[in-house]
Amino acid sequence: MSTSALFDAPGPRARRRHAVLAVLGVLVVIAVGYVVVRKMQDASQLHGAMWKPFVTDRSVWRDYLLLGLWGTLKAAVISITLAVAFGLLFGIGRLSRNRAVRWLSSLVVEFFRSVPVLIMMIASYGYYSRSGLFSSETAPLAGVVTGLTLYNGSVIAELVRSGVFSLPKGQAEAGLSVGLTQAQTLRSVQLPQAITAMLPALIGQFVVILKDSALGYSITYAELLIWSKTLGSAFANTLPAYIVAAALFILLNFTLTVLAGKVEKRLSARGRTTIHEAAPVPTPA
Repeated sequence: MSTSALFDAPGPRARRRHAVLAVLGVLVVIAVGYVVVRKMQDASQLHGAMWKPFVTDRSVWRDYLLLGLWGTLKAAVISITLAVAFGLLFGIGRLSRNRAVRWLSSLVVEFFRSVPVLIMMIASYGYYSRSGLFSSETAPLAGVVTGLTLYNGSVIAELVRSGVFSLPKGQAEAGLSVGLTQAQTLRSVQLPQAITAMLPALIGQFVVILKDSALGYSITYAELLIWSKTLGSAFANTLPAYIVAAALFILLNFTLTVLAGKVEKRLSARGRTTIHEAAPVPTPA
C-alpha cells in the first residue's frame, strides 16, 4: 500500500509548518552539537594527543580495533547464517497445512519475537556457563549468537510468510495445475520467488543483527565495543576510542544499507515486488 493511501498530501500551511519544524530541528541539532564540542574541549578530549595514536600507533588497530571488528563480524556472520536457517524452517512451518506444525511454529516464532534480545543473550550465556556445554572462552560467543539467532530468526520467519502471501495466487495455481503437490509448489515455485522479493528486507534485518551484536558487551563477549573500552583505558582516550568505534559501526551498517538499496533497485528494475517488513497475513485454513 502506498503512503498516499495512508496520508493526505500536505497543503500549503502544512508544508510551511513542516519547513518551520525542520529548521527548528536543525537548530536544536546544531545547539546540541555545539554543547557537546564545548564539553569535549573542556575535558581536553579534542586535543591532538588524544587522537594521535589512531594514526601513529599500529597497535591501536592491530591489538584492539581490528580484534573488535573480527569479534563483531564473527558473531554477526554466524548469527545471520543460523537466523536465516531458523527463519526458513519456522516460516515454512507457519505455512504448513498441518495444523499441529503450524500451531507449534507460530508459538515458537511469537514467543521469541516477544522476548528482548538482551534477556535471551544473558539467559543462554548463564545456561552455557553453568552446564559446561561450551568452554568458558566460547560461552560468550554462543550466548550472543543464540540471542541474535532466536529473535532475528523469528522476524525472518515472518518475512518468509509475508513473502509467500505477497505472490499472486496464480503462482500456486500454476504449480498445482502441472501436478505438483502443495509442498512441492511451495518449495519449488513460491519460496524462490518470495526469497527474491524479500532480499532488501532481509538485508535490512542483517543490519539489525550487526548492530545488536554490540549487546554482547553485557556478557563480556569481546566485540568492537568492549575492545574500544580496553583501548580507551590503555591510551587514556576513552571518548575518542568510543567515537572511532561508533564510526566503524556506522561504516559497516552504511555498507549493508547501500547493498540493500542496490538490491532493491535491481529488483524494482525487473518489475518484482520487494518487501520491507513483515506484514499481517491471513491464517491458512
